Amino acid sequence: MPRRRALGLVSSLPLLSMPFGTAHAQFRVEVAGVGLTQFPFSAVSFRGNDVASENIAAIVRADLERSGQFRFVEPITGGLDETSRPDLGPWRDRGADSLLTGSVMRLADGRFDVRFRLWDVVRAQDLGGLSYPVPGTDLRLAAHRIADYIYEKLTGEKGVFSTRIAYVTKGGARYNLWVADADGFNARAALTSPEPIISPSWAPGGAQLAYVSFEARKPVIYAHDVATGRRRLLANFKGSNSAPTWSPDGRTLVATLSLSGNAQIYAMDANGGDPRRLTQSGSIDTEPVFSADGKSIFFVSDRGGSPQIYRMPASGGSPQRLTFNGNYNISPAPSPDGRWLAFISRINGAFRLHVMDLASGTVSALTDSSADESPSFSPNSRMIIYATRDKGSEALMTTTVDGRIKTRLAGSQGDIREPEWGPFLR
Repeated sequence: MPRRRALGLVSSLPLLSMPFGTAHAQFRVEVAGVGLTQFPFSAVSFRGNDVASENIAAIVRADLERSGQFRFVEPITGGLDETSRPDLGPWRDRGADSLLTGSVMRLADGRFDVRFRLWDVVRAQDLGGLSYPVPGTDLRLAAHRIADYIYEKLTGEKGVFSTRIAYVTKGGARYNLWVADADGFNARAALTSPEPIISPSWAPGGAQLAYVSFEARKPVIYAHDVATGRRRLLANFKGSNSAPTWSPDGRTLVATLSLSGNAQIYAMDANGGDPRRLTQSGSIDTEPVFSADGKSIFFVSDRGGSPQIYRMPASGGSPQRLTFNGNYNISPAPSPDGRWLAFISRINGAFRLHVMDLASGTVSALTDSSADESPSFSPNSRMIIYATRDKGSEALMTTTVDGRIKTRLAGSQGDIREPEWGPFLR
């Protein structure tokens, strides 16, 4: 069974809710694979970057390469910044289509002013630039925003590099809920507990996380304010309370409750109130998640004799079975653009990430690993984050939707599980 379904109870020490603390170990990023179409780009070291603790150009490069849509061209030596008017001919000869220049300057108040300019090398056009005055702790965020700017200018789609991810680790007898940058760096502990923490779910806008805690010796659902560390109780009904997911407008949550004796799907007002039952079966119905338009709910049920993925109207009603390959399909994750459904399928005993084209029903395997779990789409629908076991240890991975580019985010402490990609921040 996937790890999220096999968590046991540990000691009865109190759960701790806290403001963020920096993680002891950062992630190592490794990119493998080659996409079909890539934008060749180059970036020079930012003038004055030696006064800062982060290499801005290097972070931007890593972000863009991880997307699978960009290929880095080694820069030409020579000093350039955002005020320079570069001779673009040599860059064009080198094969670059775009060029990033910039600078970092320490301000009198201790902040850093990160400035940049993007050039279209082929057309010899200035594509604009911005200035980000940030504290030293937000230098990586400034770099991610620059990568977002470049991604949108060159692809026409929003970048996701300044978004965040959430995930759970287990180290010894303690569990941690982490929030990190989309590249895995700047991980900060949102919550720590001696009892299992499972099923983190981002609210629209990224200000809150719902999660399930076992501190009461049974599954209970809380909402956690990411900025302050405060939390509030969402569901502690009779029996089990698990698998929360927010509606796209943030007003409703769906969850799996066992009020009727068996696991069924219920809807609840995000501000509290009595739950409303949506499924009416004698089977186990679980892992509900809204479609991007909020009109449907995907969920897992064994009503057909084995765990399969179904879709029903958001108000309840007759479900439609979606998965038919194999006898074990779980963890539905619809893409924000409504085109795809990622899920985990057991193939000859191996749990592997798959994606379904919802229009045609065509299913493709994205991995050849054996212990994938908990897929979640990036908010621009271009990438999927998931947990897996690699080289004897648990790790986070991202993959492009076509499976061509995979990134390993390998933590050095504890088991890593249950990743959830956050939304665009409001």
